[in-house]
Amino acid sequence: MLEAFYPDVWLSSAYAVDYGQLYRNGIRGLIFDIDNTLVPHGAHADDRAKELFRFLNDTGFKIMLLSNNKEPRVRSFKEEVIYCGYIYKAGKPARNGYIRAMEEMGTNRGNTVFIGDQLFTDVFGAKRSGIKAVLVKPIDKREEIQIVLKRRLEAVVLFFYRRRQLRELHK
Repeated sequence: MLEAFYPDVWLSSAYAVDYGQLYRNGIRGLIFDIDNTLVPHGAHADDRAKELFRFLNDTGFKIMLLSNNKEPRVRSFKEEVIYCGYIYKAGKPARNGYIRAMEEMGTNRGNTVFIGDQLFTDVFGAKRSGIKAVLVKPIDKREEIQIVLKRRLEAVVLFFYRRRQLRELHK
C-alpha cells in the first residue's frame, strides 16, 4: 500500500540528478516542481536554476514546470529559467497535470521523469500517472504548517521505503 508513495530514486537535490545518464537511458521529458525543489519557497530563480535549465535544454530535454501554485508565481519562474513550459494550479496529485505536461512536451510515460520534494503530491501524482519519480530533499526547512504536518507523515513512509531499499540491497 505504501509503495504508491515510494519514489523511484531519492536524492539530496534536483542538482544532484545525473541528467546525462537519464538522457543516455532514453529520458526526453523532465517535469519539475518549483518550490523547495529548485529554489526555496517563493524565491526567484537563482543562477544555479538558470544554468540547470540551460544545460537541460542544450542536452535536448523537453522541460515543464508543474505546480499547484497560482499562475503569477509559476509564470514568473518560467520567465526566469526560460527553457520550459509551465502548468499552474495543477491539482497534484491528480493525473491531469502530469498527462497534460507530457502532451505539451510530446513525451510519454516511458521517457518522462518527474522531480519534486513532496511524497503525497509530487511522487504520488507521478506514480499515479505512470511516470518515474525522483524525490529530492527540500531546500529550505522553513515551510507552511500544512506542509510541516505532511512531512511528519512522509517520514513514516520514508522509514519503510529505506527499510525496503536496505532489504533489496542485502538480497
